[in-house]
Amino acid sequence: MAEQTEKPRIAAVLLAAGESTRMGESKALLPWGGRPLIAHHVSALQEAGYGPLVVVLGHDAERIANAIPAHIPHDAAINPRYAHGRATSIVVGVLRLADASVDGLLIASVDQPRSVGMLRTLREGFERERPQIAVPSLDGRPGHPPLFSGGLLPELLQVTEETEGLRQVMRNFHDGRLLVPVDDPLTLTNLNTQDDYEAALKLAGG
Repeated sequence: MAEQTEKPRIAAVLLAAGESTRMGESKALLPWGGRPLIAHHVSALQEAGYGPLVVVLGHDAERIANAIPAHIPHDAAINPRYAHGRATSIVVGVLRLADASVDGLLIASVDQPRSVGMLRTLREGFERERPQIAVPSLDGRPGHPPLFSGGLLPELLQVTEETEGLRQVMRNFHDGRLLVPVDDPLTLTNLNTQDDYEAALKLAGG
């Protein structure tokens, strides 16, 4: 009888601690598919096969936490230093997984809505090839979110705003990057302003 191989553990950190200054209201609570955007993210990550899941909160933490579906297992981590930049939230999230023995770690942002299908395709591409970093690619253009090998957790714990956060890790391990072709039109989308949000809604509905 063939030996059973253990299913890889691909964790996810969802960053939702920022102040959404340019948007003018909480990005995490924007309506998306009939529910708050944070609820869409958490549900999509679970359905796409990611776990354990850490949601990093900061500004307006209680209200955003209350919008997360209670039935979906997740660890809500508070970043008291969220105003110091996104890198501080990455470190808080990764620290929660430091002892979890994960094979991979997705780092997603609440202002980058993605479909279940895209997230699943990215995970499956990573599991097949086991690169150091996998990123979704739309028409040859790399997008977000990045999925890192579990072996890079020590590197992720060292990110700072001064070294441009994840960009430095992406540069350091560029030769180990895998582009995973996807067909989600939102792959390159960031929700920074109301115009971005309206455009993304059209893409998602189209």
